Parts: sequence; C-alpha cells; structure tokens
Amino acid sequence: MSAGEQVLSVSGLRTVFAARGGAVTAVRDVDLDVSPGEKVGIVGESGSGKSALALSILGLIEPPGRVVGGSVRLNGQELVGLGDRELGNVRGRDIGIVFQDPLTSLNPVKKIGTQLYEAIRRHHPRLRKHEVRRRALELLHDVEISSPERRLDDFPHHYSGGMRQRVLIAIALANRPAVLIADEPTTALDTTTQAHVLWLLDRLVTEHGTAVILITHNLGVVAEFCDSVHVMYAGRFVESASTPALFANQIHPYTEALLGSILRPDRLEEGPLAAIPGAPPDLADLPPGCPFEPRCAFGNGREICQTVRPEPVTLTGILHGSSEVECHFAEERAARGELAAERT
Repeated sequence: MSAGEQVLSVSGLRTVFAARGGAVTAVRDVDLDVSPGEKVGIVGESGSGKSALALSILGLIEPPGRVVGGSVRLNGQELVGLGDRELGNVRGRDIGIVFQDPLTSLNPVKKIGTQLYEAIRRHHPRLRKHEVRRRALELLHDVEISSPERRLDDFPHHYSGGMRQRVLIAIALANRPAVLIADEPTTALDTTTQAHVLWLLDRLVTEHGTAVILITHNLGVVAEFCDSVHVMYAGRFVESASTPALFANQIHPYTEALLGSILRPDRLEEGPLAAIPGAPPDLADLPPGCPFEPRCAFGNGREICQTVRPEPVTLTGILHGSSEVECHFAEERAARGELAAERT
C-alpha cells in the first residue's frame, strides 16, 4: 500500500505521562496505517494504551502527558507539533471522535439542535441559519432519530442512551470527516441497541467513505464490524492481522488468552472460559523482556522472554494472510496453527 492510499498514517508515536514513580510511557512507538473506508479495530484490556493512542492522534493529550516522538499524518498533513488553533481546525472537520459516555460528551443544559448547530458552524461559519438547521435535520435523519424537527428542541435527558449515542455519531460526522475514531461507543448500551449502533455506523461510513478506528475491549464487536485488528498490550501493538485471520489463528499468546476469555459460539464445547492470570504491567517499570511474559502460558520462565524485548515479525500464510506479531516464538506458533488447520 502506498502512502498516497492512506488517509491516516501514524509512525513511531510515543506518549509519556510524568508521574511520581517515574515516566509512564502509555504509547510506545506505535505504527498505524488506515486506508479510506477501512474499519480498524484496536483491542486490549483496560490500561493497555488504547484511549491514550486515540487522544494522541487527535492532539488531546493534556499535561502531565505529552507526545514526545513520532508522526501523525492525516491526508498528508502532519498533526504532531501543530498548535491548538490549527488542531481545532482539523478536529471535527477532517477527523472526528465518538466517546464512550454520551452523558459526559453532550452538554446537559443545551438543546440537541444547538449542539448540532455548533458542530456545523465551527467549520462552516458562512452558512445561513436555515442551511445550518437543514443540515442538522439531515444528520438526525441519517442516524434514524424519528421526528427530527421536534427532537431538535429536546435536551439530552429526553433521549434514551442509544439515541444519545446516535446524536454523538451525528455530531462527529457533521462535517463528513475522513477518519472517525470511536472509543468504546457501545460499552454502555444493551446488546440490541449496541447492534443497531454498529449497523448504523457501518451504513453511514460506507455511504461517505469514512475510515473508522474502533477502540474496544469487546472482541465480539470487532468480529462483527472490523476489517482488521490491532491487539494492544503495554502501549504496543503485539499482533496485527485481518479480522478473519486473527479469529482463525491467534499467534501471540496474549491474543490467544483474550479470545479464550470470551464466550464464542463456535467453541461452546471446549470447556470453561479461561481467565488471564495476573494484571497488566506497570508502564513506569516495564520488565526488560516481553511485557506479557509474567502472564504468558507459553513463554513464562523462558530466559529469552524474560531478558530480551521481542521485535515485530511479519508472517504470511494460509490462515493469517499477512500479519505482524511481537513474540519470540511467532513463527513457531504460526506454523502450529497452520498444521492444526490442515488436520481438521
């Protein structure tokens, strides 16, 4: 894939938070390329760095945190190093975000219409009042809010949780950005509403060609929605692959452990779910070797895993297509998966 085909290109991104116990590196030299219309999932446990990565891309890291290295290019424009004014012109116009909790993202004392008008006028100040209202009505209609003419005058508390989340999507897409980051957008919703929001998001981005980065801990959502997946641990991507490939053959032990801890309809007869032992590492005091080694069922106790930080390995094969994995035994584990598939 050439650079010209990538709407978002992140290279070597590094974000550090100052703390009493030492500097916490929440994002460690992350690379991420996203093409127009692509739906990318970023998964991992809480504290793995997913939200810190999203905020770093958007230039929303606040002190004591700061981006200390790397590049974020959106449609060829470098975002790292831009001032607040320049970033304000990019956010909402070229890149949008949907946060997890609409109650904290929407202003409770402003009408829904007012909040939509503000999002539209921010980047289209010359639009006339009736044009702004027409665009707001179109947005509510797009996200399937019934009776939009009447609902413009409602306050957020008049809307259900699913409706509020759809309003956030409407605001994020108000200016038809090239990239939409959705940070846990369905976590607070029931299963039925969650499915509807994902379907709606898929339809909207397909119609407009928007690329989506979906940040979640829910692998079921990823399987349903995303084209590709990046598994994040201790501020790094430890495995990256297409969604079908990742679910067919998990190469990194952390990815395998994540999928082993969720209920999968295709594996109901394989026994009880497995919990991942221990807890994610302290980002201010990472071990010298693989950060996952203390919790790893495959590499625990192996000297190389304890002393040497694994480098990314690019793999190709029938099951995994082309994937990148940070594990000393990536090739061995990939070969085992291929053999197991041949035998079934």
